[in-house]
Amino acid sequence: MRRFPHALPAVVFVLLLGACTAPESPPSAAVVIDSARAAHGASVLDRAVVALDFRGDAYRLRQDGGDFHYRRASTDSLGRSVTEGLTNDGRYRVVEGDTVSLSASERAAVETTVNSVAYFALLPAPLGDPAVQPTYSGRDTIDGVPYHRVKVTFQQEDGGPDWEDVFVYWFRVDTYDMDYLAYAYGQGPEEEAGTRFREAYNVRRRGGVRVADYHNYTADSLTADQLARYPDLLESGALERVSEIEIDSVQVRPL
Repeated sequence: MRRFPHALPAVVFVLLLGACTAPESPPSAAVVIDSARAAHGASVLDRAVVALDFRGDAYRLRQDGGDFHYRRASTDSLGRSVTEGLTNDGRYRVVEGDTVSLSASERAAVETTVNSVAYFALLPAPLGDPAVQPTYSGRDTIDGVPYHRVKVTFQQEDGGPDWEDVFVYWFRVDTYDMDYLAYAYGQGPEEEAGTRFREAYNVRRRGGVRVADYHNYTADSLTADQLARYPDLLESGALERVSEIEIDSVQVRPL
């Protein structure tokens, strides 16, 4: 009868162990997003009013389950008080207390202006929207810190007028903080395309919700399928800073 030796050499044992160990599967993009939303306080935002100032305008973002009301109060070039907003029922504009009718292009402009500020201010909470299509695309190390990289596209139905935009988010592996994001805009026909990269700073908590300002960068040569290159370009100093995204006087009031 053939017998096995009582002990295998250590090197053979290690090789056999390695052969039997399956490679680690990448995490689910949905799980990463859910963890990030929880870490940032999305459960608070589900039923809350967020007040903030952005570039001189006052915003009030109200969410109550599936109902929402986002509005902006500003002063126009004639010195008149203007309130613009969007709800589940549509878009509106009020000038000096009077509601004015809006053309299709004006309604789209109100949605773009108000919704874009709300979207970025509330991230990553909006990534729980049914139109979001997330894909786990790898891990990166940025400034010595490991991050999950998640790509997001949108379904056309309920994806909004900019449903063809592409986003990439970087969430810390240990805390799921969203410290970086990149996006490609103008991806529809006959639109002016471009990309941006944002780096979080001045991170703070308001009412249990993580809030941050962002350095806003660009690289003219990058396209929508190259967004993952942004961290390397940041660390090599090859990016152009185009603006600062600062939100002030943030208050979060649960309903």
